[in-house]
Amino acid sequence: MTYCCGLLVREGLVLLADTRTNAGLDNISTFRKLHVFEEPGHHVIGLATAGNLSVSQSVISLLREGFPSEEGGETHQLRDCHSMFQAARLVGEAIRHVNRVNGALKEESGGINFEVSFLVGGQILGGPSRLFMVYSAGNFIECTPDTPFFQIGEHKYGKPILDRAVHYDMPLADALKIALISMDSTMRSNLGVGLPLDVLVAYDDKLQAELIHRIEAGDPYFHDLRERWGAALRAAHSSIPRPPYLKQIRPTVVSGAAVGWDEGAGGE
Repeated sequence: MTYCCGLLVREGLVLLADTRTNAGLDNISTFRKLHVFEEPGHHVIGLATAGNLSVSQSVISLLREGFPSEEGGETHQLRDCHSMFQAARLVGEAIRHVNRVNGALKEESGGINFEVSFLVGGQILGGPSRLFMVYSAGNFIECTPDTPFFQIGEHKYGKPILDRAVHYDMPLADALKIALISMDSTMRSNLGVGLPLDVLVAYDDKLQAELIHRIEAGDPYFHDLRERWGAALRAAHSSIPRPPYLKQIRPTVVSGAAVGWDEGAGGE
């Protein structure tokens, strides 16, 4: 299983991905799922992947080495794109290209899932920072200020945090913090998502990565974040009054023996 999230705020972009893959309970490995294409001063593009590992790796290789366009003719690479929209389209073309090549294999494989999805985010000289989610069919949607984040993979455990906390005008450092909390919540609830984590942070109009970082087990900040978030949740739970709907019913104790029942008003 995989969890990746991307946040696009006014100041820039955050992409975060775990590295755990599994093909059964006894076949767990670590593979990079966040790939960065960068030429400082011209473009910085991050691709986070979820789904079938062989398909996603093939797509990444095609984007680096080039492949013929669907209309035929010259070979295209991701670095040749002049806008992020073109980059998202090219990722979709690469997915379809791999699907065509693997067509016969899909027919023969039976129950193997060849589905993939991508987060494609970044900035190319002359255009704004943008973030897209590309589906397995090669079609895609774009992130907007109204919904400034995307998730792929095992998204349900980390989504409530992003829904409540993320907004377009938040500082980029806070966006990274919220992404890490979302990842921690997912890791706590799904053993198929785990460390190490890969992070890309890019400020708008810098046209280069501000941060490309791997968070390993034992990372001091991530450990502190996990502890503080857990403590904050427990404190928030304790500070909320008990529901008034349920009366507290408890035995009346006389000389160590329960002889009756005493009804108290709950939540008071």
